[in-house]
Amino acid sequence: MDEHRARALVAGERRRIEAALAELAGEEQGEDASQFDQTGESAEAGAEIQHEMVHEAVASTLQIELASVVRAETRIAHGTFGLSLESGARIPDDRLEAEPLAERTVEEQSRFEQSQR
Repeated sequence: MDEHRARALVAGERRRIEAALAELAGEEQGEDASQFDQTGESAEAGAEIQHEMVHEAVASTLQIELASVVRAETRIAHGTFGLSLESGARIPDDRLEAEPLAERTVEEQSRFEQSQR
C-alpha cells in the first residue's frame, strides 16, 4: 500500500474516533444538565448507573483505538506501515483497506486474540 493511501485511511480512522469521543463528551455534558430534572427514583438511578458504565466502556474502547491510530501514524512515518509487528510479513492491502489499524496478518491476529483469553 502506498504511503498516501495509508495516511488517508489512518486519518479517516482518527476522524471517526475523535468524532465519537466528542459526541460522548457532548452527551455527558447534556446528561449533567438534565440530572436536575430527574426525580431520583431508584429505577432511574439504576438505569443511570448502567448508562454510565456503558458510556465509560465505549470511551475506553475509543481511547484504545486512538492509541492504535498513533501507532499506525508512527509506522507510516518509519516506513513500516503494512508490516506485521509479529513477523514482519506484509499485511495484505485488502486487510488494511478494511482495517487500517491492523498490526498483524489475519492468522497472527487470530492467534494473538486466542492467547489473550
